[in-house]
Order: sequence, then C-alpha cells, then structure tokens
Amino acid sequence: MARPAVFLDRDGTVTREVGYVNHVDRLELLPHSAVAIRRLNEAGVPAVLITNQAGVARGYFSLDLLEQTHARLRELLAAEGAHLDGLYFCPHVPEGKVAPFNIDCECRKPKTKMLHDAARDLDLDLPASFTVGDKITDVIMAHRVQARGVFVLTGYGRGDLENQSLAWSERPDHIAEHLGDAVDWILREMKRD
Repeated sequence: MARPAVFLDRDGTVTREVGYVNHVDRLELLPHSAVAIRRLNEAGVPAVLITNQAGVARGYFSLDLLEQTHARLRELLAAEGAHLDGLYFCPHVPEGKVAPFNIDCECRKPKTKMLHDAARDLDLDLPASFTVGDKITDVIMAHRVQARGVFVLTGYGRGDLENQSLAWSERPDHIAEHLGDAVDWILREMKRD
C-alpha cells in the first residue's frame, strides 16, 4: 500500500549551501539535518533526497564525483543513526556543455519526474507527501503532484523569502527555520491526516 514520504532538497536544506560541491570534502551536513532524518526514519516515513545537480552538465564535476559525494552523505548520516530511503538527482541543464546532459529534461525541479520515479520505486503516495527545500521550486514541484511544500530558511531560503517572495507564483504550505522544524511540522500534520 502506497505511503507518504518526505522529499528533501540537498544543498541548503540537508547540507550546507557552498555552491557547486566539486570535491567530497566540501559536503557538510547542516545542524539538525541528521536528527531530523533520523526522526523520519523512526516514524517509518521514507526520507527521499531529490536534488538538481546541473554541475554535471556544466562540466564542474563528473557523475563519478557526484556518486562519491552521495556516498559521503550517506556515511555522514549513518554516523548519526540516520539514512535516506532513496536518492534521486537531475544532472541536466539545457545550457550545459557536457553531452548528453545538456538537454531540457523532465526531471529538473520543479518538474516532477524524480518524484514519480521515487513513487514508482518505493510505492509512495505523492498527494499525501511533503517536500522540503530552500527554493520556491521545491514548493512548486510539490504542488504539481498535489503534495505539500515546506520552505526552509537555511541555504538560499531566508534571502529568497525576504527578496523574492513577492514574485513567487505559489506560496509554501509552511515556512520552517530549518529541516528539524520542518520535520516537527510534517509529523504533526501526518498525525492529523
């Protein structure tokens, strides 16, 4: 039976926003991230990473380095007793210079292919699910599948809220200080549903 999940953005939400992570040592968990993901794990709620990684198409790093970076992320989470139930990434951007990744794809957020792939692979109920991210595209992506979108103030979040929110085409279902606060709200909402 399909179940709800929490879809997590990577840079600026789970990990520190440092620009392109072109070396494994640049990857650093944000405070609250591992504990928040562990709480989802303990509640039996799938935690699924959904991330745009256009640095592949732009030639800033290889797919191999991206896989090493994600292996490091899993190690950092495991050291804190947390795990991801799935990890999906989009390496594409049309203006990239590295073929075959320089395309207009169906997976780049706010498009929804990564969500649909995860739902198929992990038997997830998308309309009952949540996304968490520091960009409004994460919220737009959620709404496109009738899920709820939580906007966090880490990463680009606070600046985008203060400087860009008047131009947003959609509003978050909730705004949270960080991933830990977002998970608190999500778990409360799941109990109400």
